[in-house]
Amino acid sequence: MPSFNPFSLPIVFLFLLSFLSLSAYAADPLQIFYTCANHSFAQNSVYPSRLNSLLSSLSSNATGNIEFYNTSVGETTSNPVYGLFLCRGDVAAEICRRCVVNAVQELATKCSREKAAVIWYDECMVRYSNESIFSTLIKSPRVALTNPTNITEQDRFNRLLNTTMTELAREASNFPIGVKKFGVKDFKFSEFQNVYNLVQCTPDLSSTDCNSCLKFTINGLLISYGERQGARGLLPSCNVRYEVYPFYNAPTTPAPAPGLAPPPPSSAAGSKGKNKISTATIVAIAVPIAGSVVLFILGYSCFLIRRTKYNAVEGEIDANDMTSTVESLQFDFATIEAATNKFSDDHNKLGEGGFGAVYKGILPNGQEIAVKRLSRNSGQGGEQFKNEVVLVAKLQHKNLTRLLGFCLDGEEKILVYEFVPNKSLDYFLCDPKKQEELDWSRRYNIIGGIARGIQYLHEDSRLRIIHCDLKASNVLLDANMNPKISDFGMARIFGIDQTQGNTSRVVGTYGYMSPEYAMHGEFSVKSDVYSFGVLILEIISGKKNSSFYESEDAEDFLSYVWIHWRDDRPLELLDPSLGDSYSRDEVLRCIQIGLLCVQEDPTNRPTMASILLTLNNSSVTLPLPQEPAFFPRTDQSTSKATPWSVNEMSITELQPR
Repeated sequence: MPSFNPFSLPIVFLFLLSFLSLSAYAADPLQIFYTCANHSFAQNSVYPSRLNSLLSSLSSNATGNIEFYNTSVGETTSNPVYGLFLCRGDVAAEICRRCVVNAVQELATKCSREKAAVIWYDECMVRYSNESIFSTLIKSPRVALTNPTNITEQDRFNRLLNTTMTELAREASNFPIGVKKFGVKDFKFSEFQNVYNLVQCTPDLSSTDCNSCLKFTINGLLISYGERQGARGLLPSCNVRYEVYPFYNAPTTPAPAPGLAPPPPSSAAGSKGKNKISTATIVAIAVPIAGSVVLFILGYSCFLIRRTKYNAVEGEIDANDMTSTVESLQFDFATIEAATNKFSDDHNKLGEGGFGAVYKGILPNGQEIAVKRLSRNSGQGGEQFKNEVVLVAKLQHKNLTRLLGFCLDGEEKILVYEFVPNKSLDYFLCDPKKQEELDWSRRYNIIGGIARGIQYLHEDSRLRIIHCDLKASNVLLDANMNPKISDFGMARIFGIDQTQGNTSRVVGTYGYMSPEYAMHGEFSVKSDVYSFGVLILEIISGKKNSSFYESEDAEDFLSYVWIHWRDDRPLELLDPSLGDSYSRDEVLRCIQIGLLCVQEDPTNRPTMASILLTLNNSSVTLPLPQEPAFFPRTDQSTSKATPWSVNEMSITELQPR
């Protein structure tokens, strides 16, 4: 029988531990989410150089055992930049360093022209701003991610989770300023299942602010995702996470107290017994240790597999369920009712949309707001309401309307937006006197602004969003006549690699809907491009496409435009109120872009990026457009088809279940 070396097992055990440590060390930091504030600095500003210095300082200080570091560059009175990093309280120093370096590189690439940004990784968070962010509780932007699997015994789970998380938050926030505010704790949910919890604040927060931030995040997760097996909330000042599997490094615990000393070896064994261990003893020691090693390897492998799968789910949730915590966005009904004079139709009503009326309101602090009150019998139910709140709260662009909050009270569903004083684009296009206020430079600016807003939705926002109801009444004009795209109740979110979707529930407005969407339920970014093309041609001509359907004898709008283009008299399309004050080249270019956008084959339509390039660069050569897609007209008196909206209210086609 071959001899057994009692020292070989520890060597193998150490080798396996080293291998696992190297495997963990080799894993790249996992990026979760980033956002750049939409406030670019001037080209000649000193801010870029100061930002580079700050980012360099953050990278170089991510060494040793420093898990939190903040610094600033520049005078406090002239273009200062403030920055910090925070590593998860349980990660090793080297992982922290690598995470911060990666995060800094990402921000330098993705947010190089923005005054403020924040990026979250699984292991760290890095942020900077042109405003002081030190020792200040900041709750926005907020990101929530969830495990899609529901938990059993939800009520008991929520009670245990709330108790554990609240206690953990209190413990972590009690540390003095400057000391790590971090804590982990697990609780036993069932005989075979534990729940693991983590909370953390930036150490520069006071105990009160830290506890407030953590409770705010915990409450938001429990309200929104209390039925899920796992969720995390990420804020600039704190973060919270719980899972049904271990996702953090267990804290070091004191070694157990030594037991009784083993009895001295029997003298009967002689000198030989003092130097040798019996085979039975070796086997008794080796087998449990070997089993433990195998179990450890299997458990660690399962953790890595599960972590990978869950992170893939997080990426999906990031594109579908990510939402701001509800508390900070919610208005009470009494406040909204008072702001709008009890929704006065005579004095406060701004207009009527497909899903309800819009009112002007004034909050107690004097802020003007636009209140969208969804009708109780409208097609927009809870799902579409949630869709609009989740979407618009995350979108930040100067050519998109800004959501301030919402109200849910019984059957009342209300959205609160910033007030845009000049109403909507169709208000100007429908009124001959108002049309005169839209000179060519303003119309060209409106076209460019709408293009920038749609490009942001398609390409530049974190999510790829298809508006699905772009039309003149959904383009608002601010005090300087800059366009702001509104009404995201019908918007669709695409996955990262998704290019086309299909639905049996067609929603939109006739005349603006692309043919493939109206007739087959197929939608893509090219559906919005089609709507944008119709909108361009309306802005140029001063005519609404719906006006062509009010007469049985009139040709449709796109036919009208195409005939003028085909017959080489495109300038006759121009709104007469423009007179001679326009740029011929710009007008012709815009008409050509509009016709390219409304071509029947979606693949022949340009992207919003190429449209913007064309609008901003007159040297770009445009292809010749093909004949636009025309809808067959039906006799409404005999047709059983779904009627189309003539007054431009959005329609919904409901399919039977």
